[in-house]
Amino acid sequence: MNSLERQNTLTSPPLLATEEETQSHPRLGRIAFVLLVLIVIAALAGFLPRWHKRSALGAETKELSVPTVSVTKPHPAKVTDPMLITAEVRPFLEAPIYARANGYLKKWYADIGSEVQAGQLLAEIDTPELNQELAQVRAQLLQAEAALDLAKTTAARWADLLKSASVSEQEEAEKRADLALKTATVEASRANVRRLEELQGFTRVLAPFAGTITARGTDVGQLITANSGKELFRLAQTKTLRVFVRVPQTAARAVTTGQLAEVLIPELPRQVFHAKVVRSSGAMNADSRTLLTELELDNSQNQILSGSFAQVRFPDLKAEAPLTVPGNAVIFRSEGTQVALVEKDSVQLKNVTLGRDFGPRVEVLSGLAPDDSVIVNPPDSLTSGMTVRVVANPEAESK
Repeated sequence: MNSLERQNTLTSPPLLATEEETQSHPRLGRIAFVLLVLIVIAALAGFLPRWHKRSALGAETKELSVPTVSVTKPHPAKVTDPMLITAEVRPFLEAPIYARANGYLKKWYADIGSEVQAGQLLAEIDTPELNQELAQVRAQLLQAEAALDLAKTTAARWADLLKSASVSEQEEAEKRADLALKTATVEASRANVRRLEELQGFTRVLAPFAGTITARGTDVGQLITANSGKELFRLAQTKTLRVFVRVPQTAARAVTTGQLAEVLIPELPRQVFHAKVVRSSGAMNADSRTLLTELELDNSQNQILSGSFAQVRFPDLKAEAPLTVPGNAVIFRSEGTQVALVEKDSVQLKNVTLGRDFGPRVEVLSGLAPDDSVIVNPPDSLTSGMTVRVVANPEAESK
């Protein structure tokens, strides 16, 4: 073997080792990549659950920081339609009849329940003192007229004598003054006679209008004293009746003149009487908050007794039902009476005016609209502008 072959034999093994090394480098790289991926996966597997829990905890904390409230809508109050209002039935005309002359009752011609006409004689009064006084003033009138005639003759005679200068002007003036005095005395006596004659006319007690005698307060032989305040008769016109009803404030504006109404009498349960509104007082009563309204009712058949208790209903009366909210929705603070409303997940406190308290619900006269969302049982910490979360109200859903 020559030197060249020995050299080739010695150099061949090192060449084979280099190829094995070059083949092992890619394997190491893949292993390192796999290990890196496994490390990343393990890191993510440990980090993601913790991150998810942290995010869930933050979301839950944020959600719990927002107050949860339940809301309801205002409901109209229940109104009985048509409403029945108590009323009082009175005569269309009613007047007590008193005596204008002193004397004794001679006779009466009408008793309670009697139907009388205007100008009909009800009673006669015997007035002996008035008759004597009238006779006296008539005699005084005759004396005054005789004195007047003498004064006229004397005055005329003295006027003629004055022309011939037989008497002085002073004496003639005195006669003329005496004539004027006698003339005035006659006029006064005539006026006194007319007064007593008119008083004598009051001895006949007459009915001032047609109607029914509802009371008689005297009898034959009883002493009658004028201006004593004691009535002889009471006369009422009941063919037409006045019905007075006090309409509550909630319905007062709906009652108008000419409006028809129905009158119910408890003793006549199956009959309905029709009346018409003729006038009202035009102002609310400060004590009862009602409007005094007068109705006119035909009673030509005498079916209704004046002074009766009645009930009135207005078929066309549509009373506006106020809104009501639960009693636990009302907030009482220094700012006034309020309710909490939800508008776009935001709280708005609104002042309201309360009406009647029905227990579970309270009437709200002003400050609310039918479509408002009212918070039920609001917490004390609730303020305007606060964000809230609305949940279903079981009570509202059950209704």
